[in-house]
Amino acid sequence: MSQTSPTALVPHNLPIPSALGSLDAYINAVHRIPVLTVEDEQALARRYRDEEDLDAARELVHSHLRFVVHVARGYNGYGLPMGDLVQEGNIGLMKAVKRFDPDQGVRLVSFAVHWIRAEMHEFILKNWRIVKVATTKAQRKLFFNLRKSKTRLGWLNAAEVSAVAKDLNVSEREVMEMESRLSGRDIGFDAPDEDDDHAPPSPVAYLRADGEDPSQMYERRDEEDSTLAVLREGLANLDARSRDIIKRRWLDDENKVTLQELADEYGVSAERIRQVEANALKKMKALFAA
Repeated sequence: MSQTSPTALVPHNLPIPSALGSLDAYINAVHRIPVLTVEDEQALARRYRDEEDLDAARELVHSHLRFVVHVARGYNGYGLPMGDLVQEGNIGLMKAVKRFDPDQGVRLVSFAVHWIRAEMHEFILKNWRIVKVATTKAQRKLFFNLRKSKTRLGWLNAAEVSAVAKDLNVSEREVMEMESRLSGRDIGFDAPDEDDDHAPPSPVAYLRADGEDPSQMYERRDEEDSTLAVLREGLANLDARSRDIIKRRWLDDENKVTLQELADEYGVSAERIRQVEANALKKMKALFAA
């Protein structure tokens, strides 16, 4: 058999499925391609196997692209672009055509499904999240089978965990661990598109400071500390009555008193309390101006 690269079998004049806005056009195009009869498929496969006829191989690939789209639709639940899944599946299809033996008595579509799904599975596992959710053969089998189970059953209860573990010949702990991995979803670090009102906040949204920068914050806090120190000094330089009046009139938001209440308490007129207050504030302002 020829050592031809699978990419040499790419059909000509088809839109690229991952190109922006072309996926629908691609799907429409591949569904207009006629399905081969058994006789035509056998003849083309023999031409490629015996004569290394690349045109025959391309026609085999061409006629089965619709099947790749069909398989790709079964993996919509993984949150990956349909166009990317189709491209990966097409690679699997080309590998299948390269290895297909028409004398085995099976149709190409039956032989190719393994290769198509294998490429899609590899793509999904690589892109599901940064830290791979499945690294061993058993974990890969569990990953894809558990996805199907969760689609049908939702959250697994104890009996369902036990049934899945027994059916896939893995431990219950592995089933629960994989379910936990599947329950989380990656989100992009960067902020979502401003036009997407329904997108969840991204991590960068929580890390970004929308207020002042650190230098402005330091200056503000330093100014507040200086002001507080002057205020304390000013209060300390007042006599007891003046200090009490200033605190209760200006510094106690919860129990702020009126001039008349203080006048009644000290046995003087409200005007006298106002004068004491004004003199105390004058002394304190002098400290701020210094």
